[in-house]
Amino acid sequence: MKPLVLVDSNVLLDIITADPVWGIWASDTIIRLSDEYKLAINPVIYAEVSIKFSAIEELEEAIPSDFFTRLHVPYEAAFLAGKCYMKYKERGGLKTSVLPDFLIGAHASASNMKLVTRDISRYKTYFPKLELIAPD
Repeated sequence: MKPLVLVDSNVLLDIITADPVWGIWASDTIIRLSDEYKLAINPVIYAEVSIKFSAIEELEEAIPSDFFTRLHVPYEAAFLAGKCYMKYKERGGLKTSVLPDFLIGAHASASNMKLVTRDISRYKTYFPKLELIAPD
C-alpha cells in the first residue's frame, strides 16, 4: 500500500491555471509522486480549489476522486490548527479566523503525511517537523 501525501491547494491551482512560473513544477511533481504515493486532499483544499470553478462537476473533473483520495480532517488536526493559529495571533497575525494553511498543515502533521506545497514559510514556522515536498 502506498503512503499518503497531502497536496496543497496552491499546487493544484498551479496545474489548473497553467501558472507560467509554477505550473510545470507542480505537474511534474504530481506525476512523479503518483508512482510512489497515494495523492490526497481534504475539504479545506477542495474548497480553496473550488473558487476557480462555477460547477462542482468541473471541479470533480479537474481533481478526480480516483486520482486524489478524499480525506476528512481529524479532530486532532483541528485542535493542532487552533493552537498554531493562537501562536500566529500572539506573534501579531492579523487574520481573525483559523487560516486554511493551519488546517492543511495540521492535517498533514497529525496524520504523519508529507505535504506537497510551494508555500513553505508558514508551514516551516508553525509545523517545523512536517516534511515538505517543495521547489528548491
